[in-house]
Amino acid sequence: MPRVSQDQLEARREEILTAARACFARYGYEGATVRRLEEATGLSRGAIFHHFRDKDSLFLAVAEDDAAEMVETVARNGLVQVMRDLLTRATDPDAAGWLGTQLEVSRRVRTDPGFAERWVQRTSAIESATAERLKRQRDAGVLRDDVPLEALMRFLELAYDGLVLHLAMGRPAGDLGPVLDLVEETVRKR
Repeated sequence: MPRVSQDQLEARREEILTAARACFARYGYEGATVRRLEEATGLSRGAIFHHFRDKDSLFLAVAEDDAAEMVETVARNGLVQVMRDLLTRATDPDAAGWLGTQLEVSRRVRTDPGFAERWVQRTSAIESATAERLKRQRDAGVLRDDVPLEALMRFLELAYDGLVLHLAMGRPAGDLGPVLDLVEETVRKR
């Protein structure tokens, strides 16, 4: 029997995550039954759960992937870029799963204490990346210095959360570019 390479295993894992992201976004955590996950991935439950212990582990892996991508974007380009990316994804049917994952994470943080406890680590990574980016920007003279960094960080987080809620309510995404420009201008040095 031929051996499967680590690259092949990783590629299969990524395929599962991509399909599961869309399934969770469409049906929510509870509605993304194992049968639906099988249909979305085109794989058997054995193949899916060879890579992930159970449905909860699969969902957490999807959410962790999204959080890791968010941390990278924040570190490189800031939280406003994450918001711009979210707008782009909101209008791209192939990328719509990301918003659904964000909403499902929010719901589970409120309703599942075990999940909320595990999710704290991801939230702190995003906050740390945001705080480090803001500090670098302030040190470079780009950010306003009349407001504490903590306040700027909370302002950006609230803007992000508001954008997620706006999109979740089905409001249009197309006209929000100037709003994000305003958010960015608000934190920049005048």
